[in-house]
Amino acid sequence: MGLAVGCGLIAGLATVAQLVLLAWLVTSLLVEGRAPSTLFPAFAVLAGLMGLRALAQWGQETLGLAASLRLRRRARRELLDHLERLGPVGLTGHHSASLAQRAVDQVEALDGYVARFLPQRYLAVLLPLVILAVVAWLDWLAAVFLLLAAPLIPLFMALVGMGAERLNEEQFDAVARLSRHFIDRVRGITTLQLFGRTAAATGEVQAAADDYRRRTLRPLRLAFLSSAVLEFFAAVSIAVVAIYVGFGLLGYITYGPSDQLTLFSGLLVLLLAPEFFQPLRSLAQHYHDRASALGAAEGMVALLDETPRRSGLTPAAPHTARAVAELEAVAVSHPERGRVLGPLDLALAPGEVLAISGPSGVGKSTLLQLLAGFLDPDAGERRLAASLHVAWMDQRPLLVHGSLADNLRLSAPEADDAALHRALTAAGLGELVAGLPDGLDTRLGERGVGLSGGQAQRLALARVFLSEARLVLLDEPTASLDAESEVVVIEALLALAAEGRSLVIASHRAAPLACADRHLTLRDGRLEEVTHD
Repeated sequence: MGLAVGCGLIAGLATVAQLVLLAWLVTSLLVEGRAPSTLFPAFAVLAGLMGLRALAQWGQETLGLAASLRLRRRARRELLDHLERLGPVGLTGHHSASLAQRAVDQVEALDGYVARFLPQRYLAVLLPLVILAVVAWLDWLAAVFLLLAAPLIPLFMALVGMGAERLNEEQFDAVARLSRHFIDRVRGITTLQLFGRTAAATGEVQAAADDYRRRTLRPLRLAFLSSAVLEFFAAVSIAVVAIYVGFGLLGYITYGPSDQLTLFSGLLVLLLAPEFFQPLRSLAQHYHDRASALGAAEGMVALLDETPRRSGLTPAAPHTARAVAELEAVAVSHPERGRVLGPLDLALAPGEVLAISGPSGVGKSTLLQLLAGFLDPDAGERRLAASLHVAWMDQRPLLVHGSLADNLRLSAPEADDAALHRALTAAGLGELVAGLPDGLDTRLGERGVGLSGGQAQRLALARVFLSEARLVLLDEPTASLDAESEVVVIEALLALAAEGRSLVIASHRAAPLACADRHLTLRDGRLEEVTHD
């Protein structure tokens, strides 16, 4: 950024030197009557100054873009790191479309502010001061005219810019709503078609897009207004200086230094007057970038100010040597619900299958989130075995648009085809995949379109087999399955336990609870042993 400002200052100084030389050349030709051939070195210097100015302007633009790229990378990295710290629990109140819009569009909105506005803000102060000093040396009265007009321009720019900043904040809110609206309609397109609501949904998206169009034009109108204000005051000021110089040279003005004006000083003052306002013109051109960046930063800062529910620190090792995980007197509270869990104690052995039951909303998912490290206990202590890898699976596993192999390699990117086939066979999908024409290259639609509910669950289980997780947490893994698919999934779960992995299953259904080595129920935030006759 400093180098960009330095290049801009060099370009400005080269412009001043170029205008001084140009005024001297005109004076030499018209007043002194010198032959053009004798001024060839001066013309060569003039050409060199023009080249230097162009090179410095290129350097300012390139260095500003480099600074912008670095800052945007840093801002996006900080956002993504903060999203990781918030975890699944902290992000439940955010729509994926809004998060994507912050990480992409709002970060990109910083580009013009950093690359152009920030360097120009310094140049809008430094270069006019340099030009003002030169004009004051030539004619202090002309410098007074420029000095009186200069503060009016930033004042009106600020007044217009405050409104533009507010409108840009509303614009980013609108595009976030539009993103959420659109992606929700895309995700529910099958349901909309079944109920004959596609035309109405299309009309709603068009109305939201038209509202965004109108909101986008509001800050642009303000930007044009800001430029019009600047051009008006700059034109009036330049005209006043031109009138003063003209009448001074004609001898109609005798006040102050006007009777000392010459062709050189008068012409140079006239040439420098537009350059005095040029940095402010450039600042006004990029003032919209500032308003856009401040509007974008509002949403990003609000997200970064959210406090994560987990510290990210490595938990202590269990007191019991063979335990995979231990909870001791832990308690968890949610701001909107108060205490959900605790105080409770729990110890999980390697290879153990533990079932957790209880009414909906009693805290089963919260207990799994606590074991997974998605949130920290408000009281008590959670202890996990060293280098413990955790796998999570619920009743709606994440399946992406891609091949079967793509979905399996989400948990093991380096796995070869033989390992993928072994995992599929262990999960009960071996025969199905063997009968597919494309095998592992069979394409799936978004969210697993092309698979039944039971097949999607078994594909998610195959990912668990591929992973190195020693602790597997399952939240209602068979809730949407028929009896036959449930039996297959449970057999695959028991095969996981046979490999020495510990399973914690939260479920309402009888079959997963019956296959467990130990069955606990949650009541009033506490765990109670369930005995089976």
